[in-house]
Amino acid sequence: MNPYETRKLVDEYLLFHYASAEEILTHAAGPASALDFAVRTPSYAGKGTRALDLGCAVGRSSFELSKFYDQVIGIDFSQAFIDAAEAIRTGTELNYERLEEAATYTTLTASLPLESRPENISFETGDAMNLRADLGSFDVVHAANLICRLPEPEKLLQRLPDLVNSGGTLVLATPCTWLEEYTPKENFPSGSTLDWLKTQLAPHFTLVEQHDEPFLIRETARKFQWTVSLLTKWERV
Repeated sequence: MNPYETRKLVDEYLLFHYASAEEILTHAAGPASALDFAVRTPSYAGKGTRALDLGCAVGRSSFELSKFYDQVIGIDFSQAFIDAAEAIRTGTELNYERLEEAATYTTLTASLPLESRPENISFETGDAMNLRADLGSFDVVHAANLICRLPEPEKLLQRLPDLVNSGGTLVLATPCTWLEEYTPKENFPSGSTLDWLKTQLAPHFTLVEQHDEPFLIRETARKFQWTVSLLTKWERV
Protein backbone atom coordinates (compact mmCIF):
# COMPACT_ATOMS: atom_id res chain seq x y z
CA MET A 1 0.00 0.00 0.00
CA ASN A 2 1.19 3.51 -0.77
CA PRO A 3 2.31 4.88 2.65
CA TYR A 4 1.03 8.33 1.68
CA GLU A 5 -2.51 6.92 1.68
CA THR A 6 -2.34 5.59 5.25
CA ARG A 7 -3.95 7.17 8.29
CA LYS A 8 -0.56 7.13 10.02
CA LEU A 9 1.04 9.38 7.40
CA VAL A 10 -1.99 11.66 7.16
CA ASP A 11 -1.87 12.16 10.92
CA GLU A 12 1.90 12.82 10.87
CA TYR A 13 1.49 15.43 8.13
CA LEU A 14 -1.47 17.10 9.85
CA LEU A 15 0.74 17.44 12.92
CA PHE A 16 3.62 18.76 10.78
CA HIS A 17 1.42 21.31 8.98
CA TYR A 18 -1.12 22.49 11.54
CA ALA A 19 0.04 21.80 15.10
CA SER A 20 1.22 24.61 17.32
CA ALA A 21 4.83 24.81 18.47
CA GLU A 22 3.79 23.52 21.88
CA GLU A 23 1.97 20.54 20.36
CA ILE A 24 5.02 19.48 18.36
CA LEU A 25 8.00 20.35 20.53
CA THR A 26 7.56 19.88 24.26
CA HIS A 27 11.29 20.02 25.04
CA ALA A 28 12.71 23.47 25.82
CA ALA A 29 16.12 22.52 24.39
CA GLY A 30 14.65 21.36 21.07
CA PRO A 31 15.25 23.01 17.66
CA ALA A 32 12.37 25.51 17.64
CA SER A 33 13.77 27.24 14.55
CA ALA A 34 12.77 24.19 12.51
CA LEU A 35 9.06 24.61 13.24
CA ASP A 36 6.48 26.06 10.79
CA PHE A 37 8.27 24.86 7.66
CA ALA A 38 5.01 24.80 5.67
CA VAL A 39 4.48 28.45 6.61
CA ARG A 40 8.05 29.61 6.02
CA THR A 41 8.62 28.28 2.50
CA PRO A 42 5.61 30.02 0.85
CA SER A 43 6.72 33.28 2.47
CA TYR A 44 9.33 33.49 -0.32
CA ALA A 45 6.58 33.59 -2.94
CA GLY A 46 5.73 37.30 -2.76
CA LYS A 47 2.32 38.44 -4.04
CA GLY A 48 0.40 37.91 -7.24
CA THR A 49 -2.76 36.57 -8.83
CA ARG A 50 -2.31 32.82 -9.47
CA ALA A 51 -0.27 30.36 -7.38
CA LEU A 52 0.44 26.66 -7.82
CA ASP A 53 1.43 24.53 -4.82
CA LEU A 54 2.90 21.24 -6.07
CA GLY A 55 3.17 18.38 -3.60
CA CYS A 56 0.85 20.33 -1.32
CA ALA A 57 0.30 17.35 1.03
CA VAL A 58 -2.42 18.29 3.56
CA GLY A 59 -2.49 21.88 2.37
CA ARG A 60 -0.94 24.30 4.84
CA SER A 61 1.27 26.07 2.30
CA SER A 62 -1.70 26.48 -0.03
CA PHE A 63 -3.61 28.24 2.75
CA GLU A 64 -0.62 30.51 3.36
CA LEU A 65 -0.41 31.36 -0.35
CA SER A 66 -4.13 32.23 -0.38
CA LYS A 67 -3.39 35.21 1.86
CA PHE A 68 -1.52 36.86 -1.04
CA TYR A 69 -2.95 35.23 -4.19
CA ASP A 70 -6.46 35.35 -5.64
CA GLN A 71 -6.33 31.82 -7.00
CA VAL A 72 -4.35 28.93 -5.52
CA ILE A 73 -4.29 25.38 -6.87
CA GLY A 74 -2.87 22.72 -4.55
CA ILE A 75 -1.93 19.41 -6.16
CA ASP A 76 -0.74 16.20 -4.52
CA PHE A 77 -0.40 12.59 -5.66
CA SER A 78 -2.04 11.31 -2.46
CA GLN A 79 -5.84 11.21 -2.44
CA ALA A 80 -5.81 10.89 1.35
CA PHE A 81 -3.77 14.10 1.68
CA ILE A 82 -6.07 15.96 -0.72
CA ASP A 83 -9.17 14.72 1.12
CA ALA A 84 -7.74 16.08 4.39
CA ALA A 85 -6.82 19.43 2.82
CA GLU A 86 -10.26 19.78 1.25
CA ALA A 87 -12.00 18.97 4.53
CA ILE A 88 -10.08 21.76 6.24
CA ARG A 89 -10.78 24.13 3.33
CA THR A 90 -14.52 23.59 3.74
CA GLY A 91 -14.38 24.37 7.44
CA THR A 92 -14.14 20.93 9.00
CA GLU A 93 -12.17 20.71 12.22
CA LEU A 94 -10.20 17.56 11.51
CA ASN A 95 -9.19 15.35 14.43
CA TYR A 96 -5.95 13.40 14.19
CA GLU A 97 -3.76 11.31 16.48
CA ARG A 98 -0.32 12.26 17.81
CA LEU A 99 1.73 9.23 18.84
CA GLU A 100 3.30 9.61 22.29
CA GLU A 101 4.92 6.20 22.75
CA ALA A 102 4.03 2.51 22.36
CA ALA A 103 0.25 2.55 21.71
CA THR A 104 -0.48 5.83 23.50
CA TYR A 105 -1.95 8.67 21.45
CA THR A 106 -3.24 12.20 21.99
CA THR A 107 -6.08 13.53 19.84
CA LEU A 108 -5.44 16.95 18.30
CA THR A 109 -7.41 19.08 15.85
CA ALA A 110 -6.41 20.75 12.59
CA SER A 111 -8.47 23.73 11.49
CA LEU A 112 -8.46 26.51 8.95
CA PRO A 113 -5.43 28.80 9.41
CA LEU A 114 -6.23 32.37 10.43
CA GLU A 115 -6.40 34.97 7.64
CA SER A 116 -6.36 32.33 4.89
CA ARG A 117 -8.92 32.67 2.11
CA PRO A 118 -10.28 29.17 1.47
CA GLU A 119 -12.63 30.41 -1.23
CA ASN A 120 -9.54 31.17 -3.34
CA ILE A 121 -8.18 27.60 -3.14
CA SER A 122 -8.90 24.41 -5.04
CA PHE A 123 -7.28 21.07 -4.24
CA GLU A 124 -6.85 18.18 -6.65
CA THR A 125 -4.93 14.97 -7.03
CA GLY A 126 -2.29 14.92 -9.72
CA ASP A 127 1.11 13.64 -10.74
CA ALA A 128 3.80 16.35 -10.68
CA MET A 129 5.58 14.57 -13.52
CA ASN A 130 2.45 14.49 -15.69
CA LEU A 131 0.39 17.54 -14.82
CA ARG A 132 -2.80 18.20 -16.73
CA ALA A 133 -2.27 20.23 -19.88
CA ASP A 134 -4.84 22.95 -19.10
CA LEU A 135 -3.38 24.21 -15.82
CA GLY A 136 -2.28 27.47 -17.43
CA SER A 137 0.54 29.58 -16.03
CA PHE A 138 1.16 31.11 -12.61
CA ASP A 139 2.82 34.04 -10.89
CA VAL A 140 4.41 31.58 -8.48
CA VAL A 141 5.00 27.84 -8.40
CA HIS A 142 5.87 26.46 -4.97
CA ALA A 143 7.18 22.91 -4.52
CA ALA A 144 8.53 21.99 -1.10
CA ASN A 145 10.25 18.66 -0.40
CA LEU A 146 8.95 17.19 -3.63
CA ILE A 147 11.68 17.00 -6.26
CA CYS A 148 13.73 14.25 -4.56
CA ARG A 149 10.62 12.09 -4.13
CA LEU A 150 9.80 11.84 -7.85
CA PRO A 151 10.76 8.82 -9.98
CA GLU A 152 11.59 11.10 -12.93
CA PRO A 153 12.23 14.58 -11.52
CA GLU A 154 13.44 16.00 -14.83
CA LYS A 155 9.91 15.65 -16.19
CA LEU A 156 8.75 18.28 -13.71
CA LEU A 157 11.74 20.54 -14.35
CA GLN A 158 11.04 20.43 -18.07
CA ARG A 159 7.42 21.50 -17.50
CA LEU A 160 8.22 24.38 -15.16
CA PRO A 161 9.04 27.02 -17.84
CA ASP A 162 5.49 26.67 -19.16
CA LEU A 163 3.98 26.93 -15.67
CA VAL A 164 5.69 30.15 -14.51
CA ASN A 165 4.80 33.49 -16.04
CA SER A 166 7.56 35.76 -17.36
CA GLY A 167 8.95 37.59 -14.34
CA GLY A 168 7.21 35.07 -12.07
CA THR A 169 8.70 33.15 -9.17
CA LEU A 170 9.64 29.53 -8.64
CA VAL A 171 10.23 28.36 -5.06
CA LEU A 172 11.84 24.94 -4.71
CA ALA A 173 12.80 23.31 -1.44
CA THR A 174 14.46 19.91 -1.19
CA PRO A 175 16.35 18.09 1.55
CA CYS A 176 18.35 16.40 -1.24
CA THR A 177 17.65 13.01 0.34
CA TRP A 178 17.71 10.97 -2.83
CA LEU A 179 16.50 7.42 -2.15
CA GLU A 180 16.08 4.54 -4.57
CA GLU A 181 12.71 3.66 -3.05
CA TYR A 182 11.41 6.86 -4.69
CA THR A 183 13.84 7.67 -7.54
CA PRO A 184 15.81 5.15 -9.62
CA LYS A 185 19.51 5.72 -9.15
CA GLU A 186 19.99 6.54 -12.82
CA ASN A 187 17.71 9.55 -12.30
CA PHE A 188 19.73 10.95 -9.37
CA PRO A 189 21.71 14.16 -10.00
CA SER A 190 25.23 13.28 -11.12
CA GLY A 191 26.69 15.83 -8.69
CA SER A 192 25.18 18.17 -6.12
CA THR A 193 21.46 18.85 -6.27
CA LEU A 194 22.12 22.60 -6.46
CA ASP A 195 24.44 22.29 -9.45
CA TRP A 196 21.94 19.99 -11.14
CA LEU A 197 19.10 22.47 -10.60
CA LYS A 198 21.23 25.31 -11.97
CA THR A 199 21.99 23.29 -15.11
CA GLN A 200 18.40 22.18 -15.62
CA LEU A 201 16.78 25.57 -14.96
CA ALA A 202 19.39 28.01 -16.32
CA PRO A 203 17.90 28.41 -19.82
CA HIS A 204 14.64 29.72 -18.40
CA PHE A 205 15.25 30.86 -14.80
CA THR A 206 17.64 33.06 -12.86
CA LEU A 207 18.60 31.99 -9.35
CA VAL A 208 17.67 34.86 -7.02
CA GLU A 209 18.18 33.42 -3.53
CA GLN A 210 19.19 30.25 -1.76
CA HIS A 211 18.74 29.40 1.92
CA ASP A 212 18.91 26.53 4.36
CA GLU A 213 15.45 25.88 5.80
CA PRO A 214 15.34 23.29 8.60
CA PHE A 215 12.23 21.33 9.38
CA LEU A 216 11.16 19.08 12.22
CA ILE A 217 8.93 16.01 12.06
CA ARG A 218 7.79 14.56 15.37
CA GLU A 219 7.55 10.76 15.41
CA THR A 220 6.98 10.27 19.15
CA ALA A 221 7.27 12.41 22.27
CA ARG A 222 10.99 11.63 22.35
CA LYS A 223 11.91 11.02 18.72
CA PHE A 224 12.11 13.68 16.02
CA GLN A 225 13.46 13.99 12.48
CA TRP A 226 15.50 17.20 12.12
CA THR A 227 16.36 17.87 8.47
CA VAL A 228 17.67 20.84 6.50
CA SER A 229 16.05 21.60 3.17
CA LEU A 230 17.83 23.57 0.46
CA LEU A 231 15.47 26.36 -0.59
CA THR A 232 16.07 28.12 -3.91
CA LYS A 233 14.09 31.00 -5.35
CA TRP A 234 14.15 31.58 -9.11
CA GLU A 235 12.81 34.24 -11.46
CA ARG A 236 11.39 33.27 -14.84
CA VAL A 237 13.29 35.13 -17.59
